[in-house]
Amino acid sequence: MKKIITALLIAIFAPLASQSIYAEDLNISSEEDETTTNAWGGKLIKSPFGLGLDIQTKYVWRGMEMMTEDSAPVLFPSINYSWKGLFVYAMGGYAINGKYAEVDLGASYTLDNGIGVAFNDYYYPTVDTKQDEYLGGGKHTGHWLEAVVSYTPEKIPFWATLSNFFYGADKYINDKGEEKQAYSTYLELGTYYDFLNYNRISLTVGSAFNKSCYNGYEHGFSVCNLELKYTYNVNFKSGWTLPLNVAYIYNPVFDKSFVNFTANFAF
Repeated sequence: MKKIITALLIAIFAPLASQSIYAEDLNISSEEDETTTNAWGGKLIKSPFGLGLDIQTKYVWRGMEMMTEDSAPVLFPSINYSWKGLFVYAMGGYAINGKYAEVDLGASYTLDNGIGVAFNDYYYPTVDTKQDEYLGGGKHTGHWLEAVVSYTPEKIPFWATLSNFFYGADKYINDKGEEKQAYSTYLELGTYYDFLNYNRISLTVGSAFNKSCYNGYEHGFSVCNLELKYTYNVNFKSGWTLPLNVAYIYNPVFDKSFVNFTANFAF
């Protein structure tokens, strides 16, 4: 589960993304637009696809420590497609020591007023047993299917995200010894303050609504994620920008704290 509410991230970091492409490599004159075609006969246009690679020293997502044993830095390669308010992505997560793997697929759509909806499929082949299969894993499925609603107003330094795991491996054992779908629900509220060059400090508060994966299926409503993060952008002469951030994270449910460094490479 990567910190990937995609519609939220697009709206918050849109100013950064606009600088993360080599402009001189993609600018095509109007004359070339009229005369240059690809092998399929289509006019050459700016690609709607993007690539990414995130590097995290400690994989913490929504306050949860994703690698409690044999912890190691994690790499997140990704490919995405964007068109107007639509954003579709595929992303992997791989620990450098080989002890963790994750494959995520998702799609989101954000309206001009900042309201967005998203559906994500988080797949964890290392969490369940070797009986797990990507397609047709049955009760041993490593998939977690999630629906998300978000609000990120353009002119107000605020965002809100509500997500729910409605299908998959998000299960718990009730008092009768029966395995039940937990429907883990998470609410996140955040605000930020911008500086020159799009540098930013942000504060996030996240809470679980029910007995869920965010609190070990042991509590009801509980605050599970407090995060203070500073993002610094390294600007290159080519126009490309490399966002770097360090976050202090505290999880009140498990009384755990972390300091995490992340580098976001976007192309």
